[in-house]
Amino acid sequence: MPAINWTPTLPLLLSLNAGFVDTAGFLALQGLFTAHVTGNFVTLGASLVLGTSGAVAKLLALPVFCLVVILTRLLSSALLRRERPALKIILGLKVAVLVAGAVLAIRLGPFPNGDAWQAVVTGMVLVAAMAIQNGAHRIHLGSAPPSTLMTGTTTQIMIDLADMMQAPRQDTTTAPGPRLLGMSANIAVFASGCAAAALLYAHVGVWCFVVPPVLGAAALFLRVGGATK
Repeated sequence: MPAINWTPTLPLLLSLNAGFVDTAGFLALQGLFTAHVTGNFVTLGASLVLGTSGAVAKLLALPVFCLVVILTRLLSSALLRRERPALKIILGLKVAVLVAGAVLAIRLGPFPNGDAWQAVVTGMVLVAAMAIQNGAHRIHLGSAPPSTLMTGTTTQIMIDLADMMQAPRQDTTTAPGPRLLGMSANIAVFASGCAAAALLYAHVGVWCFVVPPVLGAAALFLRVGGATK
């Protein structure tokens, strides 16, 4: 695969967007995780036990996410074979899907019943957007910390902190300091997105979904560090 240049700001914008979309979706769509889709297994069990709504969307989230990641991979491979700017096109597609999600949320929301078709359709569109982002990040930005799953990033930070407390080892090939700073910034930005979504949802409700397409457009217009792939 050809090398793809990208600015350090790009992964941070993706993390900010993921935190915002995940929190806004959780609040608006009866506990649906749109970015951290495996978390829906937990909330599905809770909804079944407590009798709350949203089980349908939680069941659909993982297969929809997986299908869209597969399609993202196929699209990326096809674009690269044709020497087209794959990452830019995929990020642009994500913005378009986020716009569709925002329109659906505003037109069809609020969503008191998470099992209603309005909530399910809106939720799956947002899941698709985050699946595109996850796929693009994994394919094209593999050296950057993940933009959605923070558990692995937090684990690595703790390991790096433990290593820094010990005497330097002769077999250490990568200094933990720079990596720790980068991953810490990633988590801080993701958390900021979560907080911003919670605050905006509390004040403007489903209109908060206007923000993710704006953040997505900002990431797109970075032009991936001027890269052409």
